[in-house]
Amino acid sequence: MIDKNALCVEFGVSRFPVSDALNRLQAEGLVEILPQRGSRVARIRMTDLTEAMFIRRPLEAEMVRALAPNASDEWLFELEGNFAYQTLAVERGDRREFHRLDLAFHEMMLSRLDFPRVTATVDSARRTLARARKILASPRRLADTLREHSAILAALKARDGDAAATAMNIHLDAVLSQLSVLVAANPGVFVVDEKPPAAEAG
Repeated sequence: MIDKNALCVEFGVSRFPVSDALNRLQAEGLVEILPQRGSRVARIRMTDLTEAMFIRRPLEAEMVRALAPNASDEWLFELEGNFAYQTLAVERGDRREFHRLDLAFHEMMLSRLDFPRVTATVDSARRTLARARKILASPRRLADTLREHSAILAALKARDGDAAATAMNIHLDAVLSQLSVLVAANPGVFVVDEKPPAAEAG
């Protein structure tokens, strides 16, 4: 449970700003406020992760399909530069830097597409995934992500939209598959929502 009094002492504030901050975190799905009991860090819901990937998969696949045929040498050079730094981050085991570069890799494609509503939708889905992705960032997953990014980049360099879309789908499917394993191994962090039982025929 989250100790409000301890937070007040640590930050030198009254209970009001602490309560306000917790209410905002609750609105973002990061904190659960339990009546008469207090507050706690919210567990990550598998249904939220699945929905976020359901949103990202078609949008980002179509994004690279649209970008590939007319990809400029200058833009591809920028992507290659990002990928080179990703490689260095994996070699150094720098998870934080790799995560930053991973986000930038996708953002460079979204920016090139220049569809603001698509960008906003994908960004919202990625925020849902952010907490879980940080837990998922094992050395093996970083190396797998690097290989998947390499396939996306190779397809873009070949100006092959279908291959780029396939590579993006493989990448996002792999993330969801690894998240499923992570959920099963960490029941205290994640929660799997049960579907309501089907109504019996009358």
